[in-house]
Amino acid sequence: MAGIALISVSDKTGLGELGRYLLDLGWKIISTGGTARALADAGCEVLEISRHTGFPEILGGRVKTLHPKVFAGILAAPTVEHENEISELEIPMIDLVVVNLYPFRETVARDGADLDAAVEQIDIGGPSLLRAAAKNHGRVTVVVDPADYSAVLEELAGGGTTEDTRRDLAVKVFRHTAAYDAAIAAHLPRLMGQERPASAAVVAGDLLRCREVELRYGENPHQWGVLAQSEPAIGLAGANQIQGKALSYNNLGDATGAWRLVWDLPAAGVVVIKHANPCGVGIDDSMVEAFLKARATDPVSAFGGVIAANREVSGTFAEAVIEQFAEVVIAPGYDDAAREGFARKKNLRVLEAEPAAAGGLVVRDVDGGFVIQAADTGWDGEEREVATERSPTGGESRALELAWRVVKHVGSNAIVVGAEDRLLGIGAGQMSRVDAAKIAVTKAAEMGHDLKGSVAASDAFFPFPDGVEALHEAGVRAVIQPGGSIRDNDVIEVCDRLGVAMVLTRRRHFRH
Repeated sequence: MAGIALISVSDKTGLGELGRYLLDLGWKIISTGGTARALADAGCEVLEISRHTGFPEILGGRVKTLHPKVFAGILAAPTVEHENEISELEIPMIDLVVVNLYPFRETVARDGADLDAAVEQIDIGGPSLLRAAAKNHGRVTVVVDPADYSAVLEELAGGGTTEDTRRDLAVKVFRHTAAYDAAIAAHLPRLMGQERPASAAVVAGDLLRCREVELRYGENPHQWGVLAQSEPAIGLAGANQIQGKALSYNNLGDATGAWRLVWDLPAAGVVVIKHANPCGVGIDDSMVEAFLKARATDPVSAFGGVIAANREVSGTFAEAVIEQFAEVVIAPGYDDAAREGFARKKNLRVLEAEPAAAGGLVVRDVDGGFVIQAADTGWDGEEREVATERSPTGGESRALELAWRVVKHVGSNAIVVGAEDRLLGIGAGQMSRVDAAKIAVTKAAEMGHDLKGSVAASDAFFPFPDGVEALHEAGVRAVIQPGGSIRDNDVIEVCDRLGVAMVLTRRRHFRH
């Protein structure tokens, strides 16, 4: 099969090879501006779009392909009526459309990008060509991604693309143009001076750029589940899985929580997550020691957990981890000995990932819609006021920072107790704050931890002094919390009477 191809691309990857192969197959090529020049430089004979239409490119290239002779050639269906009409008008049918779009997203991502620069990168003709070709996929093959060139050329060499291929490529185009429009809708408000991003457009654009990876099942075996993975794959969803079974829905949720927490730590460290809540945190320059501290927080709950480290790990680390069953291990790197050690547990999922990105958006479904919010951030930029007569010591201050960074990753109501280099007890997901405090100290005692001189963090204010009293009775000597209760003064008075230092941050960290 030979026909007419229209090629107009911003991304010139593989362009020369594409053009030469089409010409070898007997195809004719119509092209635009810079694409035509690039093809000519690659030794390809092309017909410039202005010669095809008999109308020049105008307005500095803003109007090139928007012409009836182009769109009729693409949209004509293989019917007698259409064929007669375009034959009478001497309009040749276009059989292959290869287009990719101005780099709007890349432009707005650059430092210093302004509204004028962004507007110039809003493609008009490109999406129109793509949508026309995708609409008429029964006859026309449309290609938006250079990664698809080789497969399409192979089919063309065999006589023509299949209907299934044309359908798949058309769907890809509609997803691509929808994501492109969503990116414009998401970023223009910011460039126009609006404070809040067009959050729904941001989320829609992110989802439209994703490919679906089928999971074994969802949260439970009777639920189906997929991973919507960004293209190109980034973050934890794009992590390099070195070994182990396929990641499950629950694995991905816990791994995300672990990865975000471990990069929120103030220093080198390891965390253990179980059922979306931390059950161990350790800080140490040695990843082995950090892991042993983290596991010691609650070794019973750590069984079957997800382990994350924020530094490269060693063979000794692997040996320590595989002493007890774990579902997933995540780190930014593994030495050869670590890989060999983990390989002895072939089902253990071992992931290598880039550091977790701060910020972003959080999306949750509600009945009939979605709620979208900015990601929670803490410590950096927060107000911290010592509200009591006694100020925390240097060691207590370091321990309070660690506890405060951790507590916002724990389900509310949340209380954590800890030291400078580790967490000692966690009270998660309680309906009353005093119960969360009691659980934190009880779990610590069950694991043999001495809480004398420890510190505590609360994700929201203490409504009554009873929570502080329970913590003090267990040995806690300093507390960090947002404040904001009408009984703050009562709580502070109790702290002063007990000799407990209290720091107020004025920022709550609920997690639901």
